Amino acid sequence: MKKLIICAICAIFGLTSASAQKFALVDMEYIFKNIPAYERANEQLNQVSKKWQAEVDALTTEAQTLYKNYQNEAVFLSKEQKKTRQDAIVEKEKQAADLKKKYFGPDGELFKKRTALMSPIQDEVYNAIKDIADLRGYQLVLDRASDTGIIFGSPKIDISSEVLKKLGYAN
Repeated sequence: MKKLIICAICAIFGLTSASAQKFALVDMEYIFKNIPAYERANEQLNQVSKKWQAEVDALTTEAQTLYKNYQNEAVFLSKEQKKTRQDAIVEKEKQAADLKKKYFGPDGELFKKRTALMSPIQDEVYNAIKDIADLRGYQLVLDRASDTGIIFGSPKIDISSEVLKKLGYAN
């Protein structure tokens, strides 16, 4: 009987403390769309990405052209000429793969450029959210744009507009 009473008291205290916690939601996608510097950085990254992709595509096309020419002329070539052409094709394909890795790999130029351009903006947004959370006593702030587990969030607890105001982008 004592155990039951102790469990009931613990449950009541647990529910009371859980209900005292404060939560907030932010929509990071909405916030970033309303920050001009973020949009400019995104556009700059898209332009650089397209330029680099064109370079990779040019090398890939060269390799394909070499291969087609080789196929058309293979019957007329000596063993040595075939070997030379095959090596040239393989080398061109390797150059394309290396360039693609250099630009778009996990530690590639695009990743480094994205980090350099986006991190300061993301840090500024994070700090604004943290300041608002500290000021209002929120224990948890969730991103409704990236969390598919949020089915419904009351607009009353969405602080996205407040974050934008704190950053100087009144909405």
